[in-house]
Amino acid sequence: MRKLLNSLFSMAGYLSGLFMIGTLLAVLASIFGRLIPALDLPGADAYAGYCTATAAFLALAPTLRRGEHIRVTLIINQLPAAAHRYLDIFCHLVAVVLAGALAWFSIRLVLQSREFFDISTGLDATPLWIPQIGMAVGTSLFALAFVMDLVLLLTGRTLREEALDGEPAHIE
Repeated sequence: MRKLLNSLFSMAGYLSGLFMIGTLLAVLASIFGRLIPALDLPGADAYAGYCTATAAFLALAPTLRRGEHIRVTLIINQLPAAAHRYLDIFCHLVAVVLAGALAWFSIRLVLQSREFFDISTGLDATPLWIPQIGMAVGTSLFALAFVMDLVLLLTGRTLREEALDGEPAHIE
């Protein structure tokens, strides 16, 4: 199961990279559209924003699994091993709740935007539920990654032992 989830997180990371390329292409389309009016793509700026947001949310889970999120460990590293473990578990419990709430409300936002036929106010008039899917998927994977880390901690492993793609985590 862990291998399947790590593959899912890796795929989200690669997809995030593709959306970064989409951001570049949308910005270039906007620039060339200003220089050559015949090539103008209405709403290119909005599409660049949609791609950027999707890339950011899809990158949350793989970044967490690789141990590359910023962690302030000044206090926790000074604690004895048992206290360190309990505080780490507590922090992950809080993170699961917060990430789960973020995922829940992101999914709800997509459903409500679709139900109310909410569209972008820009020149593109895109139904907003379409770009919001990236946020909902990204936050759901982020919550799942925190659950996975919490399970590892509860089974007695440390996060240093586990990482995405079998690489050693860089958690300090």
